[in-house]
Amino acid sequence: MAAHPTVPTVHGPVRGECRRTDGVRSFRFLGIPYAAPPVGPLRFAPPVAPAPWTGPLEATAYGPTAQRRGLGEGATIPEPSLPGDAVLNLNVFTPDPGPGAALPVLVWIHGGGFTAGSAASPWYDGAAFNRDGVVLVSLGYRLGIEGFLPLDDAPDNRGVRDWIAALEWVRDNIAAFGGDPAKVTVAGQSAGGGAVQTLLVTPAARGLFRAAISMSAPLMEPQDRWTRPAVAELFTRRTGVPATAAALRGLSDDRLHALQEAVDAPGPDRAHLPGRLFQPRADGELIPRPVLAELTEGELGADVPLLLGFTRHEFHAFGGQELTDLVFRRPNLAVAEARAARGRPTWLYEFGWPSPAPGDRRGQAFHCLDLPFAFDVLGAEGVTAAAGEAPPQHLADAVHGALTAFVHGLDPGGAWPRYTRDRRATRLWEEEPALVTDPFRAERARWFG
Repeated sequence: MAAHPTVPTVHGPVRGECRRTDGVRSFRFLGIPYAAPPVGPLRFAPPVAPAPWTGPLEATAYGPTAQRRGLGEGATIPEPSLPGDAVLNLNVFTPDPGPGAALPVLVWIHGGGFTAGSAASPWYDGAAFNRDGVVLVSLGYRLGIEGFLPLDDAPDNRGVRDWIAALEWVRDNIAAFGGDPAKVTVAGQSAGGGAVQTLLVTPAARGLFRAAISMSAPLMEPQDRWTRPAVAELFTRRTGVPATAAALRGLSDDRLHALQEAVDAPGPDRAHLPGRLFQPRADGELIPRPVLAELTEGELGADVPLLLGFTRHEFHAFGGQELTDLVFRRPNLAVAEARAARGRPTWLYEFGWPSPAPGDRRGQAFHCLDLPFAFDVLGAEGVTAAAGEAPPQHLADAVHGALTAFVHGLDPGGAWPRYTRDRRATRLWEEEPALVTDPFRAERARWFG
């Protein structure tokens, strides 16, 4: 195989690069547009196909990111902000860039609270998944105001529409990169985990993936339709700018970011609104019903195998264990319980390995700590600061191995049975990984009665 292989797509050919990681050869194709740049009249429109091209498109560097400013010095994950308009792009990491391989595919949606995050993070490198026979696709999508602010003259949930457009690109193109479009698992962490749960209950996404992995998905409540006009009204009242695409389309990125910070600031006038103003919202059309309600009471996504879980301390350092329980552990346990009650294929985990890294989170299994273990990138930039000088490779082998097995065979293997009401088997990722029966018995009694 050439050092710079060229692969056809429905929009035009792309040229990637061959590389070796720990002696294993793989290939990557970076910054491939799956939709046209969302600028000008397309800025707040649904995603549309990119203009086709004829000569090979160089796909050897990450494309522009929707993130213009990161989460700041306290951010755990290194997530670069890259300039440019063509933010609706994706990256393909594959062990075999050719048709016929028919390998399973993992589509990764990054986190960042739906206002930040970047698919160009070294923590999302697909080399380890490639080593284990999985094609990895990571994608960018519109964030904040552009992706999720309700506007009177634009469709809601534009970021969600971006996820669906990327999955449609995978369906139409991934076979040429060695993937099997019938064996797609969608996965994400934090806001990306929320994205996964949203896609499970979005009819337009049905058939685009066969399994789902949701890591540390946050509570996205309230999501009722009444929040739509309330969020738009708050935006206009705080900024003096109408919540319309017409008023926002010509504004600079810096100006939009300033408006976003203004409307997202704390204050008594938003006490009745969602904690996250910019997030997927049940609109009665694309997303028929609030995500948590549909996952616990409805039928959408019921037949899709789901592996989900959380870290033990998530946001403990920022507001105590009560915040972690309210935002992460309780809602995800509710999903597992509801699915188990109906016999739906579900696997539950808690990541509890305590980081030895110095700082106020020392001794905690905090938000995002599980990611370098899931991707098996313990040597990547920023991991030492989060996980210390010698994070246990055997734990990465176990976590990454379970996810890989799930992508391959719709079961994490390793004697990790489904979460059922009669046993409630839960995988605890600690220094010595263990399978425990009903470890949240006390929490269930306190939260659900």
